[in-house]
Amino acid sequence: MESEEEPITFPKNQGELSTVKKLASSYLACLEQKDKVEKIKTGTERSKLPSSPHHQHMVSNGSESHSSEVMYRWQRALSKTSLRRLTAQHSLKVHFGNLQARLDEWNEMQTLVNLMSQYSSSNTQEKEYTDQDFRKLKETVLKKLNSLDAIEGYYAYPGPELHRELMSLFKEESYQRLDRVVSDIAISLATHKYRCRLGKSGSEAFLTEKQMDSFHVSGNHSKYFEVLVVSDMVHHELDGLRKQLNLMQSKKDPFNYDFVFGASFDDAVAAVIFNPNIQVAVLGQGISLRSTQNLNFVSCVIPPFIAKSNYFREDPLEVSIHLAEVIKSIRPSIDIYLFTKLNVEQVALTRNQFRRVFYSHFGDINELHLTIVEGVNNRFNTPFFNALKEYSTHPTGVFHALPISRGNSLARSHWIRDMWDFYGKNIFMAETSATCGGLDSLLDPHGPIKRAQELAAETFGAARTYWVTNGTSTANKIVMQAICRPGDIVLIDRNCHKSHHYSMCLLGASVVYLDAYPLEDYAMYGAVPLEHIKRCLLRFRAEGRLDKVKVILLTNCTFDGIVYNVRQFMEEALAIKPDLIFLWDEAWWAFAYFHPLTRNRSAMHVASLLIKKYKSKDYHQQYLTWKQKMDAGMVGLSDDEKDEFLISTPLMPDPTRVRVRVYATQSTHKTLTCLRQGSMIHLRDQDFNRLVERPFCEAYFTHTSTSPNYQILASLDVGRRQVALEGYEFVQKQIEKALITRERVEHHPRICRFFRMLNIKQLIPARFRSTTFETLSPEAEGMSVDWVRMYDAWRTDEFVLDPCRLTLMTGLSGIDGDTFKQKYLMDQFEIQVNKTSINTVLFMTTIGTSRSAVASLLEALCHISDQIQNTRDELSAAEDRIWSTRVKRLTENMPPLPNFSHFHRRFRLSDSTPEACLRDAFFLAYDEENCGYIPLADQRLSDVSGQSTEFVCANFVIPYPPGFPILVPGQVITQATIDFFRALDVKEVHGYDPELGIRVFLDQVLQK
Repeated sequence: MESEEEPITFPKNQGELSTVKKLASSYLACLEQKDKVEKIKTGTERSKLPSSPHHQHMVSNGSESHSSEVMYRWQRALSKTSLRRLTAQHSLKVHFGNLQARLDEWNEMQTLVNLMSQYSSSNTQEKEYTDQDFRKLKETVLKKLNSLDAIEGYYAYPGPELHRELMSLFKEESYQRLDRVVSDIAISLATHKYRCRLGKSGSEAFLTEKQMDSFHVSGNHSKYFEVLVVSDMVHHELDGLRKQLNLMQSKKDPFNYDFVFGASFDDAVAAVIFNPNIQVAVLGQGISLRSTQNLNFVSCVIPPFIAKSNYFREDPLEVSIHLAEVIKSIRPSIDIYLFTKLNVEQVALTRNQFRRVFYSHFGDINELHLTIVEGVNNRFNTPFFNALKEYSTHPTGVFHALPISRGNSLARSHWIRDMWDFYGKNIFMAETSATCGGLDSLLDPHGPIKRAQELAAETFGAARTYWVTNGTSTANKIVMQAICRPGDIVLIDRNCHKSHHYSMCLLGASVVYLDAYPLEDYAMYGAVPLEHIKRCLLRFRAEGRLDKVKVILLTNCTFDGIVYNVRQFMEEALAIKPDLIFLWDEAWWAFAYFHPLTRNRSAMHVASLLIKKYKSKDYHQQYLTWKQKMDAGMVGLSDDEKDEFLISTPLMPDPTRVRVRVYATQSTHKTLTCLRQGSMIHLRDQDFNRLVERPFCEAYFTHTSTSPNYQILASLDVGRRQVALEGYEFVQKQIEKALITRERVEHHPRICRFFRMLNIKQLIPARFRSTTFETLSPEAEGMSVDWVRMYDAWRTDEFVLDPCRLTLMTGLSGIDGDTFKQKYLMDQFEIQVNKTSINTVLFMTTIGTSRSAVASLLEALCHISDQIQNTRDELSAAEDRIWSTRVKRLTENMPPLPNFSHFHRRFRLSDSTPEACLRDAFFLAYDEENCGYIPLADQRLSDVSGQSTEFVCANFVIPYPPGFPILVPGQVITQATIDFFRALDVKEVHGYDPELGIRVFLDQVLQK
């Protein structure tokens, strides 16, 4: 228990008042530099502090009576709130991720050192008032310097050298100088000013203000990266290497770079995880395994990638090769080079992760410099965007389509020049229908579009990538038309995007709808369990129709953030049908490949791993051993018992028969940098060249416009460049912001009165989790998320929760999700969200989410909570009962979620298996004389099972929210569906006219 605090008194004289004025002014300045999120964290205490410019004016210029009152409040805040928080014992462990941790540590350091500088500059009389606080500040600053010492070795700036200078200033008690240097570091890290350094180090590491201005104008400040050098070289040798490579750099180079040095395997791994600026790794000889640094703090903020001591033999080359593999597993885009005195010709011929192998101990410096720059430039290159920029600079006479091209129809207008003024000239200079003159054709690419798509495939881990400018709805249709034919059976998640359902109608494929597990407390569905898929495949095998099953279509991740164990699902399904094609709808998952946590559940990465795995001799032997055990375990079982045994047992595909055939469609514009409707198709299909390439081209021609938007294509190219160079950094920050938001909401006393963030245990039932990891929130405020347990869950659990998805339960406020979205978030605070359910609202962070946006959301939730509380305080007893009834309706009396019933026998293709031709039902409803209507309030729908005839829906019925079809053409209507439909309190239902009712097929039509 915290001891009782000393009573607070007013300043006793003008000297003390002056001191407190200085401290208050300094502290206010520091607070204004702090991020808004930090203000929210201590909102209940910080709200006592004056924070407006008016208060600041009072501090410096107000009357003494007013000033005394303000100074008293500042003194109280300083002693009770800020100093206690800033001098509390905590370390880098108490954070949500490595990037946020470091920046926050430097911001805290800046505030502490500034206060210490103010204290130390006070006169003797004033020091008596601050001695105890001054000692606390010194102790805390020293602890922070020591904690930062462990991490700054993994960065070029401020890095170890400048950190040593800080320690010297602290020991020399040069606190004013220390204040200036620390402030410069904190500002440089926050504003990225350090990226403008040209090979300088220590306190000389910055350009002049004049140089800075020209540097920012040129845009070169962003083209900076760091090179990790891992070697047993001693300090003076490393310093010499740095100087030699710095001499190679010039202002004419497209990039500037600096160096991070590590001596061990552990240091290299930690550097790659902590430092997103590292784009290149150069591995030398004699790399030791263990670090001399204390890496205990690392375990809470990074995954367990650190090497095992007994893993390696004495072979130094083996250490380097495995280090390269680990680096690639964390960040695949990093270029890795090897320097060795061993047989380089032999090394170059072995399978390894090195982009190039050099002979000698960093001997050819010039060649290394050119190779480093070339490698990064390959990722920086945007072939189509570059070609479009070049084309826009040429004088061109347009005698074809597009009067708006070059802005001609706008520039000559008296009435629509405001469009030119709004967008600027470049977008119109680049608007053209030309496919020559340095440009290319999307339908038949041979130039910059072809090269750009090849770069995209490499960046996203695909064998091939195709751009789509009509959104992922079109991408889905292209893939399905390429891999399916009429009559092929497709297993499809019933809750997938509507483009898939309509695609089935166009293709004439036979549809089997798979049910996801329900989350009835929140009126939403999760994902399709593996058991359901295995049972469905085994049923087709038992009926001798497994050969007709062609594709399984699943959404990963779901709109609500449920993520499949892609590897487990694919392996076990392939064990039953070895040539099954997978289409993973990754509309909301384009960012996943660029972070080690999420990558292992992305389609292209898993497909690549499985292809490699099934070719290995080790797997062949493992399969034979497994097969013998399985055969022995099924001896004496009936067919039904064998199926149950297979459903409950992990399965392995036959490596002699399996074919890995995987497609992924991604809405690049949803989660990465891209203009609206920009999407990509990625694929790794071992039979693509032999079976699919020609049909794919025809499908691509069918659905792709002959007039694609070049601005969308250019944004796809630029978005690819971004994730190739900084995808890891941006996704890590995206995850950290989501975790911070979740923690603040769950522990803020005002917000949590009426709102809850749904966690893993609410959204993923325990039966789908083999680990005990069930919350993305720390156990208490100020604690860290357990990253190690999170990585364990992502490796093994059947489903996990995307940490970037934040589902807010609004039921306790008495406000339904749609009302909360429109009347509160948008109308009052201009906060945009999309997905809602009856009692939830979904927020999601992206690589574009800023900390200010997070703070704005948290502030809005605080204000809304206060509004609700104030309204409740004024309710009469009758009104309070009404409010309680609304809360109960949104939290307890939720309508049960219906599963897919079945197709009517008119559309079924088999009596023994559930598939049906959705197209037949879809087009049968085109003739109005085949259909009728039944109002939702009709008494016959209150007893559906008691009717003499079945009601069969004639079209898709899709309520928003929740956004999935509760009825599809040809589906038999059940009581569960009607009860859910009636319970929905939504205004928008696609395919339903409330004046007419549900559109159904006439009974005589169904009997034909």
